[in-house]
Amino acid sequence: MERTARLNILIVKLSSLGDVVHAMPAVQDIRRAFPQANIDWVVEKGFAPLVQRCEGVRRVIPCELRRWRKAPFAVATRTQWKTFKTELQAEAYDAVIDLQGLTKSALVAWLVRLAPGGKRYALANRTEGSGYEAPTRWVADVALRIEPHVHAVQRSRLLCAGALGYALPADEIYGLHPQAGHERVALGTLTARPSVALVHGTSRADKQWPAAQWVALAKWLDAAGYDVALLHGTDEEQARSEAMARAMPHAVVWPRLALDALTDALAGCAGVIGVDSGLSHIAVALDLPHVQIYNFDTAWRTGPVDRARQRCVYAQPTPTVEAVCQAWLAVTGRAS
Repeated sequence: MERTARLNILIVKLSSLGDVVHAMPAVQDIRRAFPQANIDWVVEKGFAPLVQRCEGVRRVIPCELRRWRKAPFAVATRTQWKTFKTELQAEAYDAVIDLQGLTKSALVAWLVRLAPGGKRYALANRTEGSGYEAPTRWVADVALRIEPHVHAVQRSRLLCAGALGYALPADEIYGLHPQAGHERVALGTLTARPSVALVHGTSRADKQWPAAQWVALAKWLDAAGYDVALLHGTDEEQARSEAMARAMPHAVVWPRLALDALTDALAGCAGVIGVDSGLSHIAVALDLPHVQIYNFDTAWRTGPVDRARQRCVYAQPTPTVEAVCQAWLAVTGRAS
């Protein structure tokens, strides 16, 4: 394709939070290869505020497939589905790229209206540690095979490069930007010291780090001159945040924030320490000093790789507090 072509390109990446963040560098690659392209993105409604912060995305098309599946015949579902289809088909696309690889994303790609000569692109195979369902390649006009042992970010980048025919740039850019001046809104602070955000919540219990170790880490950070902020996305995580905060010096439990406001808030922190979760991946996208904690040897697939300001710490059954502290000193340039 010509670099000067004014292409209409649709990205289909519906969920989850970490996966959505991992798809952002592919958008930046497309922008560099085709500066005149219009890039739209279909995503679950809850993640739409974050995608709207991704540089180069012209239009975000929200859907609620997760909720609609629970009541497919309800009047509200039928009405909202009709509205979604109308918005999805308002534009004809030269390229539709399914980065999800699941039946639900294949359905969305199938519904899209193509421009003359337009094509649907998708993965031809499963990659390690990622979900994959056959309809994604049945719907595609072109299904591209990707090396199975590949990082989640690289998988999306390779698929887009193969679909649109450009060489993959050497550097990895997320293009996620906070809105200036909104970093401290409604968060509350205890002192004038910098804050480190602690991301303890994750969708899998076996990815969690023990509460006692979070408390020990907070005490170490306090001695190093930091306050801590505890984040939560569910009632259970909020209760855990509040319990841990009572045992921590200079700890604030943030209110539950929409993803755009949370991005702004994280951007105002000195850095983030967290488990393998979507919020930790936002920290990577913002290029904050960040330590990501792994109980499993899966950092090669989802963690920050070759990034000076971020580091993964892995051990079984869990990394030690000392290991996490040493990693923090390394990413902040304070290691001896």
